[in-house]
Amino acid sequence: MAGRLHIAPIDISQLVPDLVMETPLLTGANLAPRRMLSGIRLDAGRPRLEQLFWGLTPPWLEVLDHAPHCARAESLASRRMFREAFHARRCLIPATGVYVWKPQPRFKQPFLVTRVDRGPLLLAALWCRFHTSLAEHTDSMALITVPTNGLLAPLSDRLPAAIPPAEARRWLDPQTPSEAAQAMLAPAPRELLGAFPVSRRVNNPANQDAACAHPVGPMLRHEA
Repeated sequence: MAGRLHIAPIDISQLVPDLVMETPLLTGANLAPRRMLSGIRLDAGRPRLEQLFWGLTPPWLEVLDHAPHCARAESLASRRMFREAFHARRCLIPATGVYVWKPQPRFKQPFLVTRVDRGPLLLAALWCRFHTSLAEHTDSMALITVPTNGLLAPLSDRLPAAIPPAEARRWLDPQTPSEAAQAMLAPAPRELLGAFPVSRRVNNPANQDAACAHPVGPMLRHEA
């Protein structure tokens, strides 16, 4: 599951050409749900970077604390919470890593899952109109998770789906059939992602310093 994100300053225009920067990229070393993140949506045929609340809030949701921050790819077409958004309102969240926690005998060791080359990722998500009295929050989103590949399975059973930059526009386009979008939601290739242990400072979301993401051990990665 994706409970925290690492988002470093990155040049998103290299990932998504013709991107309109509606707002600057929101960055942070240890970003938790129930806050604003930068997301990419298609607007009038062009990808646009905007701010979205992390926690999906459909119009009928009454309790903000019940807003899911993740959606299982296998349930997108069947669950009322996600069905409509998946068909017509898909988005992408630029990120540089996802924190996961590996159970240990006495504690859970945090790991940061990243690209092996430490490059940025485009995480699959869906969005809907924000429906609360908080006028400053416009729209909301949830990341879409898929089963973890065999390499990273000991760390977590699920991770956000990563959409290849070449498929970004097709993912964002509401005209792309749901079946085609569903086919993009697959575990990451073993050679794409790695993970390394990080400081337990990341356990506290109040800690936002760069030390949260510093490696404290070697990267677990696929060896060809």
